[in-house]
Amino acid sequence: MAHATPLTGPDLTVGLAMSDLTENVPFLGHAQGEAIVLIRTGADVHALGATCSHYGGPLAQGLVVGETLRCPWHHACFELRTGDALGAPALNPIACYEVQRRGDRVIVGPKKSRSPPPPPPKSPAAVVIVGAGAAGAAAAERLRHLGYGGPITLVGNEAPGPVDRPNLSKDYLAGTAPEEWVPLRTRKFYNKINVDLLNDETAVELNLLRKTVVLGSGRTLSYDALLLATGAEPIRLPIEGSTLPHVFTLRTLADARGIIGAARTARRAVVVGSSFIGLEVAASLRARNLEVDVVSRDRVPLERVLGARLGQFVQEVHQERGVRFHLGTSVRAIQPHAVELDDGSMLAADLVVLGVGVRPRTGLAEKAGLEVAEGIIVDSFLRTSASSVWAAGDVARYPELRLGTTVRIEHWVVAQRHGQAVARDMLGLGAPFRDVPFFWSQHYDVTLAYVGHANTEDVIEVAGSLPKRNATAVYRRAGRVVAVVTIGRDRQSLAIEAALEHDHGAAVEALLRA
Repeated sequence: MAHATPLTGPDLTVGLAMSDLTENVPFLGHAQGEAIVLIRTGADVHALGATCSHYGGPLAQGLVVGETLRCPWHHACFELRTGDALGAPALNPIACYEVQRRGDRVIVGPKKSRSPPPPPPKSPAAVVIVGAGAAGAAAAERLRHLGYGGPITLVGNEAPGPVDRPNLSKDYLAGTAPEEWVPLRTRKFYNKINVDLLNDETAVELNLLRKTVVLGSGRTLSYDALLLATGAEPIRLPIEGSTLPHVFTLRTLADARGIIGAARTARRAVVVGSSFIGLEVAASLRARNLEVDVVSRDRVPLERVLGARLGQFVQEVHQERGVRFHLGTSVRAIQPHAVELDDGSMLAADLVVLGVGVRPRTGLAEKAGLEVAEGIIVDSFLRTSASSVWAAGDVARYPELRLGTTVRIEHWVVAQRHGQAVARDMLGLGAPFRDVPFFWSQHYDVTLAYVGHANTEDVIEVAGSLPKRNATAVYRRAGRVVAVVTIGRDRQSLAIEAALEHDHGAAVEALLRA
């Protein structure tokens, strides 16, 4: 999945003049056969691996923010002193090297060894995590990374366990990524860090007084700290034919395998819904040379998320690749080889994919008596209405402190960072969750990077050139920037995210003018 950064620049084992390093600007070189970035912060110099451990992003093009280095592709965050992966989507650290000073020269030495973490301030007797998706898997790993040594049980009902869900609609579905890239971790990994992964179990009952979780098999788990990361489930339209064998939703690896299997013999596919998932599926099926029709009740694809102008641009990108759109309409019925629209017209279809949204899985929480309103209600620490119970990811409705409102956000990186934040709070290291929402969406050779959170009432401005794939869309509420979408401007996206993190409105405006 990760691709090594080519060896360019000077050999840093020979050394480099300190004056060649600009404050907080990564400098690319190499040492011991590895690409390395040097970063000068004041009188200190840090030497780190130059390749992001997530998808191989070039960290020499990244951004230094405080004591961290951010990846330009998907905004992973690494600690300068250690190379530790502090913020998802990267889960693995990058290498960190010794730095020696000889006069005015900086010389890179051997890799640093990693020290075990100190014991955390708090240590629950037992941690149970319900849900082995982005949030649950990230929480389990971060608990161990922070030095928690007690029992962790990770309950999920998807084989083989946690997977890289964004890849299911992108490269893997398109056939450009092998299946071995899809699992986030192996069972061997969880055994090594002493996490009990139950990937064939479902939690069916939660007793808040007894602090127990009952599984479908009848097994009962006791907890001192519980994370509900039950995620969301795809909506299957209540129409005739929606359960036919050639009709799919996409949420799990099994779903993706089913679509890939059907695509091998199909010629015509219909995607119902012009959501990000729906359109990414359309792009992936076009990569497999299927004819694709998209049916949506929307007037413009993604208009409710991106606005009309950007949504129209995404539509045109797909139309250039041969996708046909049927907008402002809906599906009346699905037949074995066709889809009937509400106007009576028929679309030939050997394969149908429903991409009409998801519902948060709140049933377990509601039954237990937790506060639920279009998601499990949590505070700024992601704590639920019951003590010792947290919620994270797609199922959690949490305070967006910059906007002064509560939100439920279905983004992969947000879910992972929720899980990491919950792990910190369980161990007495928590703080209010303030990470800026971020996601990316891939459409052929066009990638949209979205930071912040906006809605359809916000004022939208587009600068740059959409046809040239070099543009920024700005979303304002009462004059204030609340979200930004960039195309072909990765570093600007990173810088704006950092400014939004610190609520620096003037800095955001300056970056937009630059």
